[in-house]
Amino acid sequence: MAKREKSDFWIRLGAVLFYPISALGKRSEKGMEHIPAEGGVIFAMNHVSHLDPPIDGVFVHRNKRVPRFMAKDSLFKVPLFGALLKGCGGIPVYRGTTDAKASLRDAIAAVDEGKFVVIYPEGTITKDPTGWPMTGRTGAARLALETGAPVIPVARWGTQDILNGYTKKFRPFPRKKVTIIVGEPVDLARFQGKEITTQLLREMTHEIMIRIRDLVAEARGEAAPTEFYKPKRTG
Repeated sequence: MAKREKSDFWIRLGAVLFYPISALGKRSEKGMEHIPAEGGVIFAMNHVSHLDPPIDGVFVHRNKRVPRFMAKDSLFKVPLFGALLKGCGGIPVYRGTTDAKASLRDAIAAVDEGKFVVIYPEGTITKDPTGWPMTGRTGAARLALETGAPVIPVARWGTQDILNGYTKKFRPFPRKKVTIIVGEPVDLARFQGKEITTQLLREMTHEIMIRIRDLVAEARGEAAPTEFYKPKRTG
């Protein structure tokens, strides 16, 4: 059995705060055998609620890895929350830079150091009216190409029933079912060794999002739509 990664003060503090939050949902989990016990990992997840990070973080931690969440750099300047995010190994994404690789420099370094990086490729809570994944940003694809680390697709469904990100309604009771399904690594071999172009990154991202969408369909017990919702991007 794999040993849990070493946790410092901030990780333990995060656990104290987040484990009770994760108890708001009744867990249904599948596919944990696809979580690598060690080495750099890109854990690519759909995003439906502001409760996702604490619940996802606890899920990863219970599976003996320490999650490092990617987040836009401005969040690291928020009082208290920014300190916790930084202390827990959060990874800033510098969206304001014109150099796409530079925007991911800390994430690339983290994966190269063998860290477990959690990324929401959509970049925000889905704006799809029915909660399906949107088109993704290309960060996860570029991170995979720059590091060679596996991209593990993951679906999580049910947190939006506890805390709806748009109506702001918080309904913890009765406890809602929260389903997490981890898939096999996305096969991206055909993209390796090629020149990194915008088109290549978009094709990779589409492949990653298809895998996430199909897992969401399994979690929901519904057929997935054939097209991804395309939001207007800002920032």
